[in-house]
Amino acid sequence: VQVGASSPLASLPLIGRPPTVTATPPSPVAVKTLLTPAPATAPVPAPAAVTAALGRLAAVPALGSLSGEVTDARSGTVLWSLNPNAPRVPASTMKVLTAAAALLTLGRDDTTPTRVVATSRPGQLVLVGGGDVTLSGQPAPAPTYYPSAPRMSELVAQVRSSGVKVSSVVVDSSRWSGPLLAKGWFSADIAGGNTAPVQPVMLDGARLRPLQEYSPRSATPALDAGRALAAGLGLDPAAVSAGTAPQGARVVAEVSSATLQTRAQFMLTTSDELEAEAIGREVALATQAPATFTGVADAVRGALAGAGFDVTGLAGFDASGLSVDDRVPARLLATVLTAAAGDGPHAAALRPLLSWLPVAGATGTLADRYSGTAAGAGYVRAKTGTLTGVSSLAGTVLDTDGRVLVFALMSAGTAPADARPALDALADALRGCGCR
Repeated sequence: VQVGASSPLASLPLIGRPPTVTATPPSPVAVKTLLTPAPATAPVPAPAAVTAALGRLAAVPALGSLSGEVTDARSGTVLWSLNPNAPRVPASTMKVLTAAAALLTLGRDDTTPTRVVATSRPGQLVLVGGGDVTLSGQPAPAPTYYPSAPRMSELVAQVRSSGVKVSSVVVDSSRWSGPLLAKGWFSADIAGGNTAPVQPVMLDGARLRPLQEYSPRSATPALDAGRALAAGLGLDPAAVSAGTAPQGARVVAEVSSATLQTRAQFMLTTSDELEAEAIGREVALATQAPATFTGVADAVRGALAGAGFDVTGLAGFDASGLSVDDRVPARLLATVLTAAAGDGPHAAALRPLLSWLPVAGATGTLADRYSGTAAGAGYVRAKTGTLTGVSSLAGTVLDTDGRVLVFALMSAGTAPADARPALDALADALRGCGCR
């Protein structure tokens, strides 16, 4: 084949001849870092100036009775406070303490299992709850409410592939004990979609509508999970009963939850009550406390006290903050968050807590707060807390000078619809402060 000089083929190298590179190498691309650490040299706000910036905003009637504390994250210096030691109803800011206790006690990659085991009785299987409230009844590849949740269909498939002939299903909920609802909870919250009876196995957080955040919940979540297993195996749901698995029973099927890191982040970002209670029970069991509401409260308190935090004023009755009987001083919330944001002995363990918090105007329970023009949008990361007559906000903010400030604000006696914008205004003021 003859190739003319003008043909595109003329530029191709002959077989066996090394190609000649004539193109000029591109210039190196300069990469500009968009995320940088807060500079250690950023000026520390003056307490008097912070007090002046917050004074009028902290006195508005919408906040009712307010307590709070603002600290400099790096030094731990208190920049402003108002009744910081007063025990207040924390609402969901209690989850900050639960997450901190988990980080101090458990491994970030820890998972919880759900198993199906065989008994000596022919055809009988036991669904053993290991503490995972995220197990999903959604078939693959349908989405699940909880991220990276295991599926009941996986258990069904494993049982079928085992060749075991099944005639009945027993549900074992014995890993957790005690009352199914905490002191200060209301049974109406089950139908209202806030929580469910706390049992160590359930589907999609006991939601009757699996993908809906505030779906009504089941009053019998563990039995419902057993019935789903039975239905998947072609059994009548009437063949499901409550019981316990024998010691050393052979495992026929098993799935595991997402890691603690994934579950705790979702718990804080979305303020999921049942995930908080499940994580609290993991803390209790890891510290040899009973997996009960009382055991969880004692374990969280013990983990914080053991790390050197002053837990005076802390009175917990659950891990989620749904109880109206919980009490937490703003000082404790601020101290724990300061330990996570600072350079102290527990910073490495607690640091993930900061990235798990909702971002103002962007994620989780702060997605619909702080408009795009609000000073704190994108700069405030904080856990919200809301109950009737109670509103709280605890987290961090980067001020205009590049200094990280920690705040804990707890309001009582006014409607959340009024208190939330007032709390957000305080955080906005801290963002725009640079108070010197």
